[in-house]
Amino acid sequence: MTELEADVVALMMKRVVDMAGTLGKTVKVELNGEKVAVKSFSDYVQLYIDSASKEGIKLPRIYQKVNDRWEVCVSLSEGQFQQVSFVNGIATIKGGTHVDYVASQIASHVMGVVNKKNKQANMKLHIVKGYLWVFVNALIDNPAFDSQTKETLTTRQGSFGSTCELPEDFLKKVSSSGVVDSLLSWAEFKLSKELKKTDGTKKTSIVGIPKLEDANDAGGKNSDQCTLILTEGDSAKALAMAGIGVVGRDHYGVFPLRGKLLNVREASHKQLMENAEIQNIKKILGLQHEKKYDSTKGLRYGHLMIMTDQDHDGSHIKGLLINFIHKEWPSLLKVPSFLVEFITPIIKATKGKTVRPFYSMPDYEAWKESLGASASSWTIKYYKGLGTSTAEEGRDYFEQISLHKKDFVWADDKDGEAIELAFSKKKITERKDWLTNYQPGTCLDQREKRIKYSDFINKELILFSMADLERSIPSMVDGFKPGQRKILFCSFKKNLVKESKVAQFIGYVSEHSAYHHGEQSLASTIVGMAQDFVGSNNINLLEPRGQFGTRNAGGKDAASARYIFTRLNPITRLIFPKDDDVLLNYLNEDGQSIEPSWYMPIIPMVLVNGSEGIGTGWSTYVPNYNPRDIIANLKRLLNGETIVPMVPWYRGFKGSLKETSTKATGVTYTITGVIEEVADTKLKITELPVRRWTTDYKEFLESMCPIPIKEKEKSKDKNKEKKKEKDKDKDKEKEKSKEPPLLEEIRSQCDHADVEFELILTEQNMNIAKQEGLEKKFKLTTTIGTTNMHLFDSHGKIKKYDNPEDVLQEFFDLRFKFYIKRKKVMLENMGQELLKYQNKVRFILAVTSGEIIVNNRKRADLFQELQKKNYTPFPKKKPTSGPVAVGSTEADEDNDESPAEAAASDYEYLLAMSIGTLTMEKVKELIAQQNKVEADLEILRNTEPKTLWLRDLDALEKELDVLDAKLEAEQNDRSRKRAKNSEKARDPKPATKKQPKKATAKSQKVRSDDDVDYKGDILKPAAQKKKPPPKKASAPVKDEVKDEEDEVAELKDRLAAYNIHSDNSPEPSAMETEEHQEGKKGRNGPSKRGAAKKAMSSLAEISDEDIAEPHHESEDGGSSMEVEKKTKGRKPAAEKPKTTIRKRAPTQSKGMRQKVMEEIFKPTDDSTLSAPSPEKKVRRIRDSPFNKKSGSVLHRMASSSTGTEDAEAPPSGSSAETVVPRRTTRERKAAVVYVASESEDDESEDEDVSEPSDDDDFSEDD
Repeated sequence: MTELEADVVALMMKRVVDMAGTLGKTVKVELNGEKVAVKSFSDYVQLYIDSASKEGIKLPRIYQKVNDRWEVCVSLSEGQFQQVSFVNGIATIKGGTHVDYVASQIASHVMGVVNKKNKQANMKLHIVKGYLWVFVNALIDNPAFDSQTKETLTTRQGSFGSTCELPEDFLKKVSSSGVVDSLLSWAEFKLSKELKKTDGTKKTSIVGIPKLEDANDAGGKNSDQCTLILTEGDSAKALAMAGIGVVGRDHYGVFPLRGKLLNVREASHKQLMENAEIQNIKKILGLQHEKKYDSTKGLRYGHLMIMTDQDHDGSHIKGLLINFIHKEWPSLLKVPSFLVEFITPIIKATKGKTVRPFYSMPDYEAWKESLGASASSWTIKYYKGLGTSTAEEGRDYFEQISLHKKDFVWADDKDGEAIELAFSKKKITERKDWLTNYQPGTCLDQREKRIKYSDFINKELILFSMADLERSIPSMVDGFKPGQRKILFCSFKKNLVKESKVAQFIGYVSEHSAYHHGEQSLASTIVGMAQDFVGSNNINLLEPRGQFGTRNAGGKDAASARYIFTRLNPITRLIFPKDDDVLLNYLNEDGQSIEPSWYMPIIPMVLVNGSEGIGTGWSTYVPNYNPRDIIANLKRLLNGETIVPMVPWYRGFKGSLKETSTKATGVTYTITGVIEEVADTKLKITELPVRRWTTDYKEFLESMCPIPIKEKEKSKDKNKEKKKEKDKDKDKEKEKSKEPPLLEEIRSQCDHADVEFELILTEQNMNIAKQEGLEKKFKLTTTIGTTNMHLFDSHGKIKKYDNPEDVLQEFFDLRFKFYIKRKKVMLENMGQELLKYQNKVRFILAVTSGEIIVNNRKRADLFQELQKKNYTPFPKKKPTSGPVAVGSTEADEDNDESPAEAAASDYEYLLAMSIGTLTMEKVKELIAQQNKVEADLEILRNTEPKTLWLRDLDALEKELDVLDAKLEAEQNDRSRKRAKNSEKARDPKPATKKQPKKATAKSQKVRSDDDVDYKGDILKPAAQKKKPPPKKASAPVKDEVKDEEDEVAELKDRLAAYNIHSDNSPEPSAMETEEHQEGKKGRNGPSKRGAAKKAMSSLAEISDEDIAEPHHESEDGGSSMEVEKKTKGRKPAAEKPKTTIRKRAPTQSKGMRQKVMEEIFKPTDDSTLSAPSPEKKVRRIRDSPFNKKSGSVLHRMASSSTGTEDAEAPPSGSSAETVVPRRTTRERKAAVVYVASESEDDESEDEDVSEPSDDDDFSEDD
């Protein structure tokens, strides 16, 4: 080897240059006697960059000396990560942990910037690193390498001996170097590549697209002549299909759209890929992503026709389709006649066989005005949607398709700017200016056959944007959005003072207010107007009758509209006086008068109930304010005083509200709930911030409790199934960082209206919570403000109000003008009423005196005489709510009259008076009424408009007092019950075990089939230890009105209905329970059941003749056989003697009851022991624990009264009372009642059972 190879020499030279670059200025480096020009690491990096830079394009060099041990420089790469690194002067050509340490910091920052600029990019670290070229010069303590060649550093980061934290300004320089743009371009390319997978192609047939009716020639050689009709829904498709029958299927295809198309300008990549409508349109038309089209030869269809309803939503659908094509294939919009629209009439005027269509309301109004009175001879039909047209009309449309088809044309770049203005998020400010400059009456000229895209945006689509704003932003005047205003209008029109089912009221509103949206939206609006829980309305204009939602779920727990009822709140008419109705400007739609442009309440309801919404360009939030504060400020303004600033207020809210910041744009308030420390380890929350709902908050509290082990395992299993392997590390980190449970236990005493949570903590956690602040720790604060109070003013312009006082002042000025108008109208009406009384008096006097003869005269002659005598005509007034629609019934009826008849009807108030009113008595009555009206008129003339307003405000305040008193009573009642329940929970008493009672009875309520309320005492044994003592039912209550004979018959029928053999057995019913005897009272007085014990007192004595005659009929004509038929399945235990019921005279009822009582308390006879006892004749009967020797009471009664069936009962006080032996103390105890019970639970059915007294010792005889 005589010389070194060139590569070896080059390597040695590189090592010398490496040494110069890494050592820097501290060491002088020479090569072959020449000093190396590299003086620093930055100069060294520049050598690489200069060699890699292309012609005219220089790569950036971003250098940073972090500290004495670290130098970093960054440049750009072209999709593959590059690095040049040194460790202690050693070239690590394969990098290592030191390079990863630096590159990860840079890549993480750049990735965040890219993902922020393009949320669809979903950038990853390894992709970002591919666009970085990193240079590192580091000094590492005791470096370790992967091999003796020392190409890769393996030392862990923690053992470097130093750190390299890259400063923020360095990272920002890297982000602005061009790497971000490169990554964004790569992201766009990737998304574009994925979208290309969904491209369409030009082919003759496609399958798999539901509801597509493809043209026969689509995708063929005549495809440029084919038209695809995109319709608004299936009903519009049906109309198009009817029309295609005229023009043929060769060149026309139909595809229905499901609702509104996606706004692709702001859609994510995922949304575009998953949107079926967009993918289907691409396939049907054969569109390819990012392809530029100069013509339609490469498409399956040469024309795209939009066929939607002629309303605002139809215009929005057109705009979204235009936006879709402009965003993806802007060149297509410049192709002549590619995009067209199909229009249908809004109105059709018919007269005989002549039909005149109108495609815009201004055209119709101009035509109607030109005809004048003759317009009433035309029949008008409104076509709100394509579904209104019939199939025959659809065929007519397509027969004259040139009249209904309009081409969109691209005039200049202003067209594209207009489309972006309407749909781009970047044009928010410009869009607000666009809507602010809107002029009412703006519309597209439908006579034009070619429509510029800019004209469509500025003259048609802007109407949708304004309508969307009106649906989202309320009016400053009445605080309503259109749907709410329609509901109130129909409530007044229907006079909704009686409750109506919400589902039915929805139909009424739709019919009478031209409501064209979904019923569910209207239902939710009605529910919202009736809600009265905390955080909803301060004054609900409708009353909730049913479940209209609670604060538990913020009203989302309301029942379905078919279950709930509503009506007008009485306070509503005080806020919206009826006298103002004639002053309002009522709108007209579909030929019918509907709600006014706004109502004129006596207080600004937008401040009372607040509002929030999001519309096109604007959003709004108005807090609720106290109506009393508003009334007080209005009175101050009426008296010329200064307004007092108001703060938000929510009815029923028990927390605090504090002003936290004040700016020129508005005030911000902090709302805080109520939490208190009731013990060392116990907290109580009794109020939540406004609009923080109970159920959601409970879930938040539960998240602070320890999770049971079983639930934890279940959740882990689910997570393993759902999450991928790469997310496991993140889950572990989250688990480690998760705070330990704060709460030990939660006890909830919340109901539909109030909040009460008891929280149990450890002492340590209590201290932690107190240090952080209880309100903050438990998220009991929210903020509201007046910084976004956008409202429509009285002129229909959107306006921002900085504070509620500005709203109040503007409202005051407008409302005061209306009181002036109201007084004027009231004076006119009272003057007309006075004049009418004067004419009536004059007319009656003229008729009675013979001056005017009414009988046997023609109407025309009488009319002329009234005119000559200067009687005042009063024309019939049309409804003040608005004009009658052309072609309606009212218009036709009015126009059917001749001019003479129409004038004669002006005197109907005189001619329609009955003969009975043509008397002097009627004259005196009319004069009295006339004098009253004159007095009222004089009072009104002297009354200032200010006084009228003050009277209305005073009346409203009185009604608010009533409302507050009602709510306070309800709150007190709930608080009292809650306190009672809490006291029971703190001091629980052990349940008293009920002992079998020797002398207790319950009153059992028995209802007959005819709903006659009878109550009586039924016998029921408590156990089978002893036979029950003979007892009889108690006497009826004092206020018994029913005749006793009817009482006995009805009792028999009812006992038979309950399978009780009243005709042949003393057997108790299996449906009766133990009741109290009359006179026995529970702890809180007599039981509910014992209050009406009257049925069993009418039972008569049992006769021996009944036993001998088993089929004997009772006195009311009933047969025992009928009763036996009702007891199928029940097998009698023995032959059952028949029981007859005899009549008792009303005057002898007391004696009958006395005899029954005597027989009950008669001493037991051993001869009765052989009689079968009642417990052997019933199912599942329980033995009595006492009186085993007593035998059957009823059997003993039957034996003693043999042969006396028809005998009258002795009157009260007869000798029958003296023959009864004195009973022992035990025998005087209350009787037990026998019942055949189907369930063991019957014993505890009545909670009013009295407690046993001290004398009731049932164990003494045992």
